[in-house]
Amino acid sequence: MDIYSLHPLMPEIVLALLGLCILMLELTSMKKEYIALTAMTGTLAALYFLRGSSGVLFDGMYQADGYSNYFKLIFFLNLFLSILISIKYLEVEKSSHGEFYALMVFATIGMMIMASAENMIVLYVGLELMSLSTYVLAGFLRHDSRSTESAVKYLLMGAFSTAILLYGIALSYGSTGTMDFQQIGLYINSHNLSGNPVVLLSLVLIMVSFSFKVAAAPFHMWAPDVYEGAPTPVTAFMSIGPKAAGFAVLGKVLVMVFPSLRSDWTSILIVISVLTMLTGNVMALVQTNIKRMLAYSSIAHAGYLLLGLIPGNYESFAGMMNYLFIYLFMNVGAFAVIISLRSAEFMGDEIRDYAGLAKTHPVMASLMLVFMFALAGIPPTAGFIGKFYIFSELVKSNYIWLTIAGVMFSVVSAFYYLRVVMYMYMRPPEREVVLETTPPLNLALFIAFTMIILIGVLPQAFISHAKNVFFTMYQSLL
Repeated sequence: MDIYSLHPLMPEIVLALLGLCILMLELTSMKKEYIALTAMTGTLAALYFLRGSSGVLFDGMYQADGYSNYFKLIFFLNLFLSILISIKYLEVEKSSHGEFYALMVFATIGMMIMASAENMIVLYVGLELMSLSTYVLAGFLRHDSRSTESAVKYLLMGAFSTAILLYGIALSYGSTGTMDFQQIGLYINSHNLSGNPVVLLSLVLIMVSFSFKVAAAPFHMWAPDVYEGAPTPVTAFMSIGPKAAGFAVLGKVLVMVFPSLRSDWTSILIVISVLTMLTGNVMALVQTNIKRMLAYSSIAHAGYLLLGLIPGNYESFAGMMNYLFIYLFMNVGAFAVIISLRSAEFMGDEIRDYAGLAKTHPVMASLMLVFMFALAGIPPTAGFIGKFYIFSELVKSNYIWLTIAGVMFSVVSAFYYLRVVMYMYMRPPEREVVLETTPPLNLALFIAFTMIILIGVLPQAFISHAKNVFFTMYQSLL
């Protein structure tokens, strides 16, 4: 092995060096703003190496291809935007430490390893790196009891889901004698084990574990408390990154490891997706804390994303991937507005805090309006495009009743998103709100707004790219 053979691993190597560099810089007297700038520059450098990064490493255990690189792009953008919105927040909380950015970087490396994993052991290594980093990030505000509580809950539930995953992996290994994704699938098919109860239990346990990771009902219990208690930039970061990593693995495992059990995992996905959309949307209706509302919103969106896996063809999977890409900008934009209201005397995370915002700060209210419309799936925003492609693939696959259910739940979701808009535009201000924005925060808002409008108006290039990258992997398995 030489440096040239490690080219597919270069984005991960650059990020690993970046994380270590940040930890070293923290020992100096360098201002934290420069450490954050180093993190952003290093992320962009790693993103550059992602171009054309493809190949197989470690005897086929790790593969960089179009599918994994698509998710890595989401992880990079999530890291970059999360760093942009963190700088101001950490200054207000007086918790601006370099290890915060290092933990984000290490968590991102874990997500990238998960997306490229072709082996159960590699998958577990990436999962643990991501999970341990996000546990610490959730409890980063040690002076805040809510942050500490959220970290403990996240740790306990995460450990529980990881144990379930390991049990599922052990059962699949015991049944097939291999840890390789494709070899497990071939063994199950060639030995006609699709009806084997041990193999079926392995499938169920693995799906249950990743349902925890993506906050799908009924395994969503940790999400509202953790999202509310964690630092707001961390909430934005882990509402997208771990969810995207979970769907990257689910898509690959279902297609490569358990293709012969398609009827079984389709039935499971239908039940979980409907229950997830129902739980997320109904519970979000009664929330008064906007972070908690967005937590239940995230649960509901996990249900929409699961719909993209049900038809099992590359077009539906591409719809799921495109929706994740869109969801990144919708969610980060909403959390960036929440952070802009945060000050030393004002939390800004209750819905009533947005009363009259259109009169006092019309530009910020307009941005929040776009983000809420996008999350609700109202045209011409990107959120509408994401749901449209998922629902259209369901119709093509004759899941008409499931499409109707998804549309109905989307209508329900409009109520709690538009309630925020109603407070901003139809309620008088309850108190004077002073916005404290910074250039990095404004940049994050600009990127999120631009991408939501751009994808909403010109969606074809984005959905075509998602179809192409998944089609290559899908065809290789036929």
